[in-house]
Amino acid sequence: MSKGVIFDKKNILIIGGAGFVGSHLCDELVKSNKVICLDNFLTGRQSNISHLLQSQDFIFINHDIINSLDLVKQPELSGFKIEFQGLQEIYFLASPTSPQDYQKYPLETLLVNSVGLRHALDLAVKYQAKFFYASSPAVYGQTQKIKAVKEDYLGAVNQLGLRACFEEAKRFGETLVNNYRLRHGLNTKIARIANCYGPRLRLADGRMIPEIIRLALKNEAIIIYGDKNSHGSYFFISDLIKGITKLMESGENGPMNLGSEWKNKFAEIAQKIFAISGSKSEIKFAPVGELMSTQPLVDIDLAKAKLGWFPVVLLDEGLTKTIDYLSAQQGILAADEFSEKVL
Repeated sequence: MSKGVIFDKKNILIIGGAGFVGSHLCDELVKSNKVICLDNFLTGRQSNISHLLQSQDFIFINHDIINSLDLVKQPELSGFKIEFQGLQEIYFLASPTSPQDYQKYPLETLLVNSVGLRHALDLAVKYQAKFFYASSPAVYGQTQKIKAVKEDYLGAVNQLGLRACFEEAKRFGETLVNNYRLRHGLNTKIARIANCYGPRLRLADGRMIPEIIRLALKNEAIIIYGDKNSHGSYFFISDLIKGITKLMESGENGPMNLGSEWKNKFAEIAQKIFAISGSKSEIKFAPVGELMSTQPLVDIDLAKAKLGWFPVVLLDEGLTKTIDYLSAQQGILAADEFSEKVL
């Protein structure tokens, strides 16, 4: 049964809301909506959302979406009047995204993007809610000969490779979302999110920028997998949040690339981090393994044309904000991660 807004604000469910991207999305959407943040802290952190817990428009539920959920039976949501208003929007961000995490949790990665995603889509059908799915350029597979990958590129993925638990999970997830749209008439959105960075990345995340920052803060040697000409593309978290909200507000279903069209050499990024942090670290190079394969550069012409969106935060500005946050929080974050593992 479709339910519209009968009170002053929309009800929005963010699944994976305590993670890096999810928590920033909570910050933005709670400004004018009622937000339900669902997370099981597999890779998210309580510290990412602790500042929101006092808001009457924000409710956190500790739950693994691999298990079904009846929101009406959640007593903490009584003020959201789910039985009368339902949900208007659902954002699905519940998946490990760094190679380190999905290698540690391969089954969880596969299940959350299949069984968990199905439970989320069933909620969207029940409430006729708009639905956002966070996918990845990993679905493109091998793209070495492509300068920048457009959304219609069909790449080859090794379904038994070291990265397959994530790549195949996201490919299946897109297919599941699209077929729910076709079968049930849902208003769904799929974004393929490229390398993003910013405050609330975990120092032990394992991805390139937080790893360089972690080692730079300790003045330890930085290992870059590749050579001095190896490059990638990175954009700041605030730009991503604007892209997600613009896509959700648009009439587009996607899939749509959200990323940066600026290429940066890994060694140059490391040197910028050294300069900003005052680090005395040095750079060493190592061969690229299968697990460390970089994401392809993505073409964002579709996002420009349909959403009027493109990244605006320059790398120096974004790195400064990220380093300031991680350097100030490194002791607190380490203690926080330890306590959550114990719990």
